[in-house]
Amino acid sequence: MRDLTWKVLYSEYVHRGAWATLRHDRCEMPDGRIKDPYFVLEYPNWCNAVAITDEGKIIMVRQYRHAAKIVSLELPGGVIEKGEQAEEGIKRELLEETGYLFDDFELLCVVYGNPATADNHTYCYLAKNGKKVQEQTLDEHEEIIVEEYNIAEVKQLLADNKIAQALHCTNLFYALMKLGEL
Repeated sequence: MRDLTWKVLYSEYVHRGAWATLRHDRCEMPDGRIKDPYFVLEYPNWCNAVAITDEGKIIMVRQYRHAAKIVSLELPGGVIEKGEQAEEGIKRELLEETGYLFDDFELLCVVYGNPATADNHTYCYLAKNGKKVQEQTLDEHEEIIVEEYNIAEVKQLLADNKIAQALHCTNLFYALMKLGEL
């Protein structure tokens, strides 16, 4: 099979930020063509979960997403902190965003949101047996409404295009397959 990878000839950082970093690369393609500039967004890795309570409800969160200017219905999740394992990250995110603690985790898939321009990936989990143990402990700029849905309702939300976050739709697809619902 032919090697399709590019050789990086030069890299420099254009912007470094807490949530996103922009890098400028100069690349040589396998046939010798040069691509310059090629911009790469560096993000921390993310995690999300199809989180099912001990009563069989799927927990979803509703929050404003400024870049798209939408109020988005999503799965709980977020950034995996530096030095944190993915499963630790999703456990923390679930507790912070929903107040629920889960005791059964399964990694369903690892996906890339946009591998053409972003370097990070997302760990997608199925979490089961959730119990409400505390109130939310949100970050400074988070405003999150926790909602619960049964599986049929979530399938209808997907069918009606009411879940806009593609990475979360992907996890829902894998979880519904795992649960024998597709």
